[in-house]
Amino acid sequence: VRAIVKGARKIASRKAGHLEPFTHVKLQLAKGRDLLIVTQAETIDMYQPLRDDLTLTGYAAYVIELLDRFVPDEETATTALFQLLTETLARLASESDPWLVVRYYEMRLLDFLGFRPQLFECANCDNEILAEDQYFAPALGGAVCPRCGQGLPGLWPVSVEILKYLRHFQRSTYRESLRANPDAAAQKEIESIMQGYFQY
Repeated sequence: VRAIVKGARKIASRKAGHLEPFTHVKLQLAKGRDLLIVTQAETIDMYQPLRDDLTLTGYAAYVIELLDRFVPDEETATTALFQLLTETLARLASESDPWLVVRYYEMRLLDFLGFRPQLFECANCDNEILAEDQYFAPALGGAVCPRCGQGLPGLWPVSVEILKYLRHFQRSTYRESLRANPDAAAQKEIESIMQGYFQY
């Protein structure tokens, strides 16, 4: 929702400090003529490391922007989505591998929003995906087997290794996902596929 904070730019404002980016807050809102008005603000968690490290600031901004783009204003976000967001910000602020935190967040976000990629059956023929190099088709919503992939436009090749990592992130809890240890090249390929799918 959109709301205004009266007097937030004044030095003596008691609310301004609670309303910094990446802050989990408890707000009391009142109905104004046009917009809601913030009457009280209380900080629950500031996730301070996200402000102290520019890389973490970038990751946090990306995480929030994804959610903002996929959930329009005035549309009710689910409790699960909110919990995913706060857990992800807390993990970014405390865990050693922000790359893995963000990839896990992306996969869970796609699940909650109804865009879960199909990674176990071919998105074109529905046959089981075998342990061999495949394709990924954003337009079809997932992996495409080599038989269907010949001649289809808009496909990206995806190796068995990368597909295994994507499946692992999709079906694992966060703690289980920490067992994944892709090298730099695999990380780049996974990130490229996820970014491309989100952009599509």
